[in-house]
Amino acid sequence: MSVTNLQVLVVDDYATMRRIIRNLLTQIGFTKIEEAADGAEALAKLRGGAFGLVISDWNMEPMTGLQLLKEVRADIRLKQMPFIMVTAESKTENVIAAKEAGVNNYIVKPFNADTLKKKIESVLGAIG
Repeated sequence: MSVTNLQVLVVDDYATMRRIIRNLLTQIGFTKIEEAADGAEALAKLRGGAFGLVISDWNMEPMTGLQLLKEVRADIRLKQMPFIMVTAESKTENVIAAKEAGVNNYIVKPFNADTLKKKIESVLGAIG
């Protein structure tokens, strides 16, 4: 799969974390990267754009990453969207809740470009 054509939405309420993920995605070869500061903004962008992947933080206000995931899975046009959750906690109940809500993969902070690439490839298949 060519990553240069795939549009990615990075969702995190911390601008610094969005920048870190954007930089890692750029290192992997992604060029079309959009950002959203919270779940509500992300949902609006997803409904208005043609994204191929969502990478969302878990802990956000007012809409958490889990709530965003549930909204995406409930939307007929978005429900097939590949969705990777990022979290600082690897609590089993969080992983189970995300899996039950339909998450495609899960990344625990901190992570590097190699880890991010492997997680994305597990969802999308091999990337250039």
